[in-house]
Amino acid sequence: MKKKNLRFYFRIYRKILAQDLKSKMSYRSDFIISVIGMLFTNISGFITFWILFQNFPSINGWGYYEMMFLYGFSLVSLTPVQCLFDNNWQLRIHVYSGDFIKYCFRPINLFFYFQSEVFDIKGLGQLAFGIGTIVYAWSNMALPFTVLMLLKLIVFLITASLVMITLQTAAAAACFWTHNSFYVLDLAFRFRDYAKYPITIFSPVFRFIFTFIIPIAFIAYYPSLVILRPDDVPILTWLSPVFGIVFFIAAYKIWMFGAMRYSGTGS
Repeated sequence: MKKKNLRFYFRIYRKILAQDLKSKMSYRSDFIISVIGMLFTNISGFITFWILFQNFPSINGWGYYEMMFLYGFSLVSLTPVQCLFDNNWQLRIHVYSGDFIKYCFRPINLFFYFQSEVFDIKGLGQLAFGIGTIVYAWSNMALPFTVLMLLKLIVFLITASLVMITLQTAAAAACFWTHNSFYVLDLAFRFRDYAKYPITIFSPVFRFIFTFIIPIAFIAYYPSLVILRPDDVPILTWLSPVFGIVFFIAAYKIWMFGAMRYSGTGS
């Protein structure tokens, strides 16, 4: 069988995306309500930080605008998993019902085919709010804005996104081995709430866990330091892109390992 190149997959994804968006636009009221709900959720987080800093000038050395930057950074970095990998939430249903077998007979990459089937357009509202929050914090901290800084921001946002994609993908893959996989996936998803806080506010035990076991510190804290505190960047920040790629490849391998051994009646 001829190996498919990136251009082929891009063309296929564009067609699948067009069909998915058409189906979603046929239920416009549901789409509008969902977008408004997501916006209010993000706004509530913004207000929570504002209220918190009315009573405290800083949290363990982190000021209001630095925390706002972390919050915006985490929202933007979570957007790819929200938009592109939302079908992970349906994986367990397909596996337990036996419907997953249909993905195993297509002459394209199994992981790509399954994930590309759903695009959660609501995540674009989260992206816009996150970018706005970053701009708001950046301007109030009077940080220098250069092409190099912008490139660093983009690279480390991609890095952070890979980490969250890794956590969700690996957690979703648990359904290939256990019937209670929803709780694994839900737990991994809830951990994202801790990503908007600096790792230094936690105890040493949780710093270790959130860095090396459940690496949510790489979703916002470590990557954002290259912008917020460029004169005091730890080695883990510079290693973030490497970790992000390694973590993603590992999660992909785990997902494919389970998928390729799928029996057709659930695992």
